[in-house]
Amino acid sequence: MSASLALAHEVQGSGPPLVILHGLFGSARNWQSVARDLAGRYRVVRVDLRNHGQSPHAARMDYAALAADVHTLLTQLALTEVTLLGHSMGGKTAMTLALTEPARIARLIVVDIAPVAYADQHTPVIDALLALPLDAIRRRQEADTLLQAAIPDASVRLFVLQNLVLEASGARWRLNLPALKNGMAALSGGLPVAATARFAGASGFIRGEHSARVLPAHAALIRAHFPHSSVHTVAGAGHWPHAEAPAEFTRALADCLFV
Repeated sequence: MSASLALAHEVQGSGPPLVILHGLFGSARNWQSVARDLAGRYRVVRVDLRNHGQSPHAARMDYAALAADVHTLLTQLALTEVTLLGHSMGGKTAMTLALTEPARIARLIVVDIAPVAYADQHTPVIDALLALPLDAIRRRQEADTLLQAAIPDASVRLFVLQNLVLEASGARWRLNLPALKNGMAALSGGLPVAATARFAGASGFIRGEHSARVLPAHAALIRAHFPHSSVHTVAGAGHWPHAEAPAEFTRALADCLFV
């Protein structure tokens, strides 16, 4: 494993450990509702991945580094037999860790991502965020207005603007945007594991019905790395099924946890 960072995290509940990893531009707080629902049965650990949320910044941004950070946190908290849940970038991080350090992971749940390379859709968003005149911004609405041309989807703007911190002197990003931009080829790419890598534990893949991130064409590679896997579709949802269709997502998650 590569050199790691000490990740910010929140712990709630009691029981077997369940660790949640957010996606790109996200943070642990995006998963508060899910964690609250699970805390009656699990010791839930919500994590801010490197260059996100309250966690440290570093120039390196790839899945080996992200997985090493999480492995260090599991060691720090003395967690074994972990249920590891990851969304999007967090899902690829979870898959990488399960395939490289399988002894710590009892069960894997991956939300709307497959172990494949995707086209880079995020660099234009990062460029738009980097172009904002932070010193002149005093209200979130000002930033939203300036981003409308580059990011026309209001829900995406709302999501990324959760990372904008407003201060008396102007604004700043919690995100390490330069590191995210420089690491985008790795983040959009496949997993940094051998083609023969296998995780023998139960693995559930939860996809949004209207998302193209987990497709029938990906089934063979998913099964090759995760032979005991199942795929669950959340009706009416896109890439953020836990936020877009929470009741349906909860049912899909229960199917993954209690089978």
